[in-house]
Amino acid sequence: MDPGYHAKVLNPVHLQTLVTVLRTGSFADAARDLGYTSSAVSQQIAALERSLKVTLFDRSARSITPTPAATLVADRCRDSLAALSVLEDDVAAVSSGRVGTLRIGSFPTASERILPTAFRHYIDASPEVSIRLDEAEPCELLLRLQEGSLDVALEFRYRLVPKCTVSGTRTITLLEEDLVLLVPAEHPAAQSADPTWDDFREATWIATRDGTDGAECLERLCAQAGYTPRIAFRTNDYDTVREFVSCGLGVALVPAMTLMGVGDSEQFRIVSLPGTEAMRSIHVLHRSEILNPVVPGFLDALRQAADELSGDRVHVPQ
Repeated sequence: MDPGYHAKVLNPVHLQTLVTVLRTGSFADAARDLGYTSSAVSQQIAALERSLKVTLFDRSARSITPTPAATLVADRCRDSLAALSVLEDDVAAVSSGRVGTLRIGSFPTASERILPTAFRHYIDASPEVSIRLDEAEPCELLLRLQEGSLDVALEFRYRLVPKCTVSGTRTITLLEEDLVLLVPAEHPAAQSADPTWDDFREATWIATRDGTDGAECLERLCAQAGYTPRIAFRTNDYDTVREFVSCGLGVALVPAMTLMGVGDSEQFRIVSLPGTEAMRSIHVLHRSEILNPVVPGFLDALRQAADELSGDRVHVPQ
């Protein structure tokens, strides 16, 4: 390549003006079509001629005649201008949140109870957005949110087990839910009109894994009543917890949302807890600076889903 050669970037506005002049046959008609003045069209064509170093029109007092160079340039640039127009439309769709990819981190209960309704609302409004869902432990989700590999993360917080604020993120509370006891039907407290924590002093407990917030909350609630729970079984699967209770293997502290659609049965009873500290809240976190335009619409869908979940033991903060 000639070392004296300098690649030129042609102005697509000037190229579009050239194509329009050739289609309409005059600077004046092109100006009306494009919404410019005739002088502006003339100036754009002159600028394009200087850039290309060729004459594009043979000008006379009454008319203009395109040169072969004008026809060649117009023919060659039409496909590029069409592709550029498509690109502009695509970018507009992305910037408005109508097209894109939404990356979500969640935990099983939220994936089962909140996300299906939220996805239904969101997909109805944004059918061209691709959704990616991953489940992981809260600490991993929050790390990925900070690093930028997730757009939003859902998490839970027990009132008795406070968590630190995660820097660079914003937290929105979606709902709050009571913690309730699942008690085998034959347990004496299952028939009590006013059960107390002391009724479960000698109980065998079914809890979440050691070190989880749910297990720590149970231990703190029992400690307030003056005893340590005797935990025999541990699982993070609340369906398994319910089956264990149904078989009379113990009692369990569970979030109310895990029992939605499930009532008392012949095998177990749902016992409300005394006091107001037995609560769990569900939050959605996103980065303080929202870089992905699809996020605000999904946050609205999550709020709508939370509203629809509100019930006797599940509350939506006002």
